[in-house]
Amino acid sequence: MTLLTPTRQRVIPSPSAGLWPGLFNPPVAPLHAKAARALIQRAVRKMPVSLVFPDGTRWGAGGPELQIARPDAFFARLGRDGLIGLGEAWMTGELTAGGWLPSRKDLHSANPATDTLAAALTVLATRMEHLVPAFLQKLRALWDRHTPNEEENTEVQARQNIHRHYDLSNDLFELFLDPTMSYSAAWFEPGTDTSTVDLETAQYRKIDGVLDLARVGHGASVLEIGSGWGALAIRAAADRGAEVTTLTLSTEQKEFAERRIAEAGLANRITVRLEDYRAHAAANPGKYHSVVSVEMIEAVGEKFWPDYFGAIDRVLQPGGRMGLQAITIDHDRLMATRHSYTWIHKYIFPGGILPSLTAIDRVLAPTTLRVAESRRLGPSYVTTLQQWRHTFNDNLEKVYALGFDETFTRMWNFYLAYTQAGFAAEYIDDWQLGLARM
Repeated sequence: MTLLTPTRQRVIPSPSAGLWPGLFNPPVAPLHAKAARALIQRAVRKMPVSLVFPDGTRWGAGGPELQIARPDAFFARLGRDGLIGLGEAWMTGELTAGGWLPSRKDLHSANPATDTLAAALTVLATRMEHLVPAFLQKLRALWDRHTPNEEENTEVQARQNIHRHYDLSNDLFELFLDPTMSYSAAWFEPGTDTSTVDLETAQYRKIDGVLDLARVGHGASVLEIGSGWGALAIRAAADRGAEVTTLTLSTEQKEFAERRIAEAGLANRITVRLEDYRAHAAANPGKYHSVVSVEMIEAVGEKFWPDYFGAIDRVLQPGGRMGLQAITIDHDRLMATRHSYTWIHKYIFPGGILPSLTAIDRVLAPTTLRVAESRRLGPSYVTTLQQWRHTFNDNLEKVYALGFDETFTRMWNFYLAYTQAGFAAEYIDDWQLGLARM
């Protein structure tokens, strides 16, 4: 819906500093707003969702209820910036649920409100193809915003992209992650009552699943691409007797992981390196029995997928294995959206793109690696994300005490609810893949 919109200057928010350039100045775009209003009214007419306006007008066929607090600004954002505008409308309070606006005096409304948001976004994600008419979808290249060249994941820029998210604050992530500090889908067994399984247990099941796929055993030399906060490396060394080298581009994560590793008495078995996977592979051909990587490929960038899998192929010994966990998207959706610049790129994961299983197979073709085993975790991510969001909101006072503002809390809630909706609607998925050298 940005058709005929002039090119706009790239704006980089700084959430940790509370700097939101231009966010609270809604666009003046009457034609775009009028078009967006007409499209949304038509699209939601038969959907099980409700949009409620200040004058009491209601759109939709019932279901989770979102309030449009400032319609003119809301439709101007939506018309000019599409889904980026939708997220920004939530961040500014032009769109809300349950009447919730972030306030240090109202810390108890966040979970009910964002449960409603997640439910409404699930409805929209399930019916994504109906939100924009077919004739406009065919013209996507004319109105879609493209990922800035400045966010391409070169060896230099990849570190800056990682810094913008993972270096926000270790203390912040500790407030909503489980004790393992795992920032990826847990593994809840299908058919189990997730209320009876704590998140920490499910995260260890996930970690063990990746290690099993990589055949990590006693004495194995293991390369981890994407350290997180050290949980997988510690599990591999402590429980399986492996020797682990783990790579990260986050200075905050490196410091945290090294502290936990030292506290576990494993500093002699785990090395944390602030290093790009490409540089490490060039210097260490054939060094490792196993490679593991959990939800790091999403930050690689499509252009660099061959480099990523080529690096893994290079460092593995003959007969080596890889355990990969990846958030994925349907291949047709990947092809349609691969150059799109979204709210998630602008505020959460710059330079990110989700692969498809088909794309992974195609990129593996020139290597000696092939997918030998697979396990689907997408449904588990719905539970994982909901628990993260609820825990985050249960700790809002502590979030504010760290220096984050109300806009940040709305942004983080939209991110977690938006992603939860994507998995609940099966618009995106999550897979553990065991790669074997052929």
